Amino acid sequence: MKGFKEFLMRGNLMDLAIAVIIGGAFGAVVSTFTDVVLSVIGLIGGNPDFSTVRLGPILIGPFINAVVSFVIIAAIVYFGIIKPLAAMQNLRKKEEAEEAAAPTSEELLTEIRDLLKAQSKN
Repeated sequence: MKGFKEFLMRGNLMDLAIAVIIGGAFGAVVSTFTDVVLSVIGLIGGNPDFSTVRLGPILIGPFINAVVSFVIIAAIVYFGIIKPLAAMQNLRKKEEAEEAAAPTSEELLTEIRDLLKAQSKN
């Protein structure tokens, strides 16, 4: 029983549980936003509900609705999460590269010492 308790309290499992909860809440937000976008599309171009579309005797409307919703959700995730995250990572990499390129205080002191030695010889 003690091992099971340690397993449950392990950080990775708690992180996963938090991610699932946040993911569920975020899913509701994205679904609602998708409904808003579909409503705007409906105002511009007519009814955005394709649920009654048929290809001969085959009802393909629900599939079209799912594809449109998927594209909207993918765009929201890409432009709302992936692009800003990539921009932040690039900014961090630039800052780290600038910090790595800057000389350390020891290097600066060594350079000053060498310059002073060279001046004193002249």
